[in-house]
Amino acid sequence: MFRWKQALAVVLGGAIAAGAAHAETRVTYKSAKAGTSYYQMGVELSEAIKQGTGGEVILTVEESQGSVQNVMEAAVRPGNYIFTTPPALAAQAREGSGPFEKRPSERFADIRGLFPIPSLTMHIVLAGEAGAVPLEAIEGKTVLLGKGSFGATEGEKYLELFGLKDKLRVADAELGNAADALKNGQIDAFVTAGSFPAPNVIEASASGGVSLVTMTDEQVEQTGRTRVVIPAGTYAGIGEDVVTTALPVVAYTTTRMDDETAYLVTKTFWEKKAEMADSAPWWKAVTPELLETMEGTLHEGALRYYEEAGIAVPDELK
Repeated sequence: MFRWKQALAVVLGGAIAAGAAHAETRVTYKSAKAGTSYYQMGVELSEAIKQGTGGEVILTVEESQGSVQNVMEAAVRPGNYIFTTPPALAAQAREGSGPFEKRPSERFADIRGLFPIPSLTMHIVLAGEAGAVPLEAIEGKTVLLGKGSFGATEGEKYLELFGLKDKLRVADAELGNAADALKNGQIDAFVTAGSFPAPNVIEASASGGVSLVTMTDEQVEQTGRTRVVIPAGTYAGIGEDVVTTALPVVAYTTTRMDDETAYLVTKTFWEKKAEMADSAPWWKAVTPELLETMEGTLHEGALRYYEEAGIAVPDELK
């Protein structure tokens, strides 16, 4: 009887050890609407994290209606919750300002940074293969801004800022038709914002050739946005670097994520980034320098990785 109990204990102990060895850490990744480039990025990141950790961390991508919702849920989500948002929104949440003024929460103070992801980059696209052209090239043109998106709002702001609103025609149509409308001559140009290379710009350049507006450093400074360079060759027919503006986007979590998980996710992201960029070029635009655009404080686990990797971290993030 004693030997039988010993054998049973060995079997049970082995089963428990095997279960522990295969334990998974589950993380929710709140991104964007299904079908968007940012949702696709979440899928790519999920696959990279699973592969890079040998299945130790499982990232489940969850559809979102936008960055404000992502940040709002940071106040109520338990455990391992990662969400994407422009850094300015995370700052507004902590301050209880902007869209969070009527729904403040002390738990917004628990928001912590992990790593940057591709920025929302402004593209002003014109018909014709002239390469990189100055902002004034859209004068006298019919320009599609779209409605309700960051790109539409930002584009409208630029028309006012640079005195162009009365020097062109704004088309009344949805941005989803931009490439076809440009090809068919219904519009002369369109404005869009997204990670580059942007699918709708690729489509437009492949179907007839396009030009891109490149801005001066002075113009970029006037917008108050981050300067970004779209490298030559990113789009067919654009053989020069294009200077434009961008709204940074960051993957955040909260202090409810344990240090080891934050460390492992951050480490795996950077180690798998080059591999992700081989199949999805928008990851090439993410560099450690983008940490300078982050607002708030890094998660202790993420900071541990950056210090181990010798990556410079702005003092205000520590």
